[in-house]
This record gives sequence, structure tokens and C-alpha cells, in this order.
Amino acid sequence: MEFGTIQREIYVEAAPEVVFEVVSSPEHVTEWWPDEARYEAVPGSTGEIVFGERDAGGTVMGFTVVDARPPRTFSFRWTHPAGDTAVEGNSLLVTFDLAPSGGGTLLKMTETGFREMGWEAAVLEQQYKEHISGWDLHLPQLAPYAETLAAGS
Repeated sequence: MEFGTIQREIYVEAAPEVVFEVVSSPEHVTEWWPDEARYEAVPGSTGEIVFGERDAGGTVMGFTVVDARPPRTFSFRWTHPAGDTAVEGNSLLVTFDLAPSGGGTLLKMTETGFREMGWEAAVLEQQYKEHISGWDLHLPQLAPYAETLAAGS
């Protein structure tokens, strides 16, 4: 394995405009991914996402919006050290690309930057596998959530 890029594609029975909100807006992101999210969905915005209980051993991650072009692309950097500016080499880049497909949206998620982090081989492999497990757990929850929003609109 090269531990460089994670890619996933899912089809969502909802318009790209709805799916964009689901992958970019903190109030929607928390319905399928972290337990808390605090940031503005505009390029350069910094904030955080939290997995678990913030005050009970949860994991707080820095979060920086890189690109937001509704309804096509949303990307962010995360996993950088607290207090540091997220840049290539100290953070991972996640990009959601959305394309209309039939009556819904083809969502392509790409996470890159693992090898650039400078981790030793064992840490690189562990982090890569943890992120695969995380995306495999959370991404399947995105489509049903977006579809409930689309049905309600």
C-alpha cells in the first residue's frame, strides 16, 4: 500500500445544492460525521470539529476551510497541531467534488497528504487505516441524511 490517498464515491438521491449543504454546513455535517462542528463554510475560515464529548475525553480537531464553491466543491484541511496554521505538510486535505447524476448527485471524496505529514512508516500506516475506517463508517450515513432533506424540500 502506498498510504497516500483515500478516495470514495457515493451516489446521493438529492440535488447537488442539497448535498453541498450536507458536506459543508456545520449543522448538517454533525448529522453524519463529527459530534460538534464550529466553522464558517467560507474559504479561510478556521474552527474545529469534535468527536465524542468535548469535556469527557473527546477528540478536538482543528479545521480550516480551503475552498467552497457551491454546489460543486468543498474542501478543508484538518489534523494539524492545535494553534498551527493548516498547510500542506502538517494537515490532511479533504475534498468533496459533487456532480449532477441522473436525479441526484455523484459525490467524490478525496483525502490526501498522508505521506507529506512526515510520520514514520508505522504511524503513517496506522493513521491511513484509521481514516479509511472512519470514512467507511461515516460516509454511508451522508446519503440517507441528505435524502431526508431532499424529500422535505
